[in-house]
Amino acid sequence: MRLFLAALILAAGTTRAAAQWLDRPWPGIPRTADGKPNLAAPAPRGPDGRPDFRARPSFQCRPSGPEADRWAAWKRILQTPAAIAILNDNLTYRVIHLDGRVLDADPAPSWMGYSVGRWDGDTLVVESNGYNDKTWLSADGRAHTEALRVTERYRRTDFGHLQIEVPYTDPAAYAKPWGFTASMTLQSDTEMIETVCERSSEHWVGSLSDAANSAVTVAPDVLARYVGVYSGFWGTTRRTVEVLLSGGQLIAKIAGGTIAGDDSRPLVPQTQTLFEGLGLGYQFLVDDKGVATDVVEIHISGPWRFPRQR
Repeated sequence: MRLFLAALILAAGTTRAAAQWLDRPWPGIPRTADGKPNLAAPAPRGPDGRPDFRARPSFQCRPSGPEADRWAAWKRILQTPAAIAILNDNLTYRVIHLDGRVLDADPAPSWMGYSVGRWDGDTLVVESNGYNDKTWLSADGRAHTEALRVTERYRRTDFGHLQIEVPYTDPAAYAKPWGFTASMTLQSDTEMIETVCERSSEHWVGSLSDAANSAVTVAPDVLARYVGVYSGFWGTTRRTVEVLLSGGQLIAKIAGGTIAGDDSRPLVPQTQTLFEGLGLGYQFLVDDKGVATDVVEIHISGPWRFPRQR
């Protein structure tokens, strides 16, 4: 794995996000005959060879720590023989020590943990501990204790792609290890822009009954016009929201963006078109007949508009 002194900017999945800066060609990038980055070129080598949804750390302007779903964010990787630094677009960072040290047996708990790495052939193996228990392991609220230990394996298959395996081990919280895999793609000839959480979601703190206390009444025939399947992109992730009507109440079933898969949540009306859904807002956009054409999912990362598919 070649020492890449400039940087790597990586995003989970294969869909490239919109340019984050003015087009800026990088030196040292392998290119095809037409001048485009050749992400399939050989990898360079180097000389050294379910809790309350209102409490998600990122929604509270706190570091996400080892949360799996944050892997979809942009990252810059700076590599030297002694250490690797991973800089996240939300201004948090990790340092992976490569100087031969071993994990501290009792590190001070922190948001991003303590990491050491070693090479297993062309695979970088990273062991981490020292996480505080204030973060989640996935967006659907899987918690952990300070006994959490993570062993990541990074393998650069070619110039533009990185494969990662991330198992979680926490004997104080789970009966056996579990985790995820990710495929990351180099975002070349562009620049990473910071993503800053400017306002936490304290107004989401409470219970479903709190939302119900402030609810308004929406006629059943109006609710029926919102039933349907809405789909679009949440960042670079395809996200589908299926809205159902059950027992006089709208239910949103969400697919995409969580490790656990689908999750459902009741929608409590705050106005005739705006609903509260366990920490997420849902604003229905309607035509002149009152039939929903889009739904806007509202949370700390911004409003995301999903057109109706059926």
